Amino acid sequence: MSRRIDLIAEKTVIDILRKRGIDATIIGEECGRIEGKRGYIIMDAIDGTTNAVRGIPFYCCSIAYATDFRLSTVTDAAIIDLARGDLYYASKGKGAFLNGKRISAKKESPADPAIGINISGVKPTVIERLAPIIAEADHTRQFGANALEMCFLARGLLDAYIDLRGKIRPTDIAAGYLIAKEAGAKAYSDSGSDLESDLDVKTRLSYMVVANDGMRERLAALF
Repeated sequence: MSRRIDLIAEKTVIDILRKRGIDATIIGEECGRIEGKRGYIIMDAIDGTTNAVRGIPFYCCSIAYATDFRLSTVTDAAIIDLARGDLYYASKGKGAFLNGKRISAKKESPADPAIGINISGVKPTVIERLAPIIAEADHTRQFGANALEMCFLARGLLDAYIDLRGKIRPTDIAAGYLIAKEAGAKAYSDSGSDLESDLDVKTRLSYMVVANDGMRERLAALF
């Protein structure tokens, strides 16, 4: 059932793109790579498929445009919260928006941060790394859709988001990456360097997004 929904949703998005004359190469979880002429569309037609199938109202459609085959070249992004109808979007250098209103990540690290952590199917060694953060944080959350959780960080609802499983594809986060960054957040790899990647659907990532430098310092002290 899950795969069938993903296939239908992805085909719908691809059909819309082609009808509108968008001739970019399309990178998608189900379609893999469909060659085009200029630029790259990176999409996850339904992020949070399990939530959608089970009727849990937390899933989204995520789409981004990049000028080259690198995450850092994403210039435009949009994520629609399919359960609520909220539209998040951003263009490089122009800020991030929710339903037409500018949004921003929290500029200061609160005493009681809310941290999103994806631990689905996580290895015991990763749990060991995360244990100090889970123990220290007053509020940890896992909603089941990385892209939308990054939007929650971008609008100030979360202070950090962590996924160290090494399972995330660029298609899962390309749009959320730009929206979070344009809202003032910062994204890092598992090693602590600025998050960067190719856009290949076979690539797998571990990453952390923080609302501000203070939050990064607090988390770094716990790893």
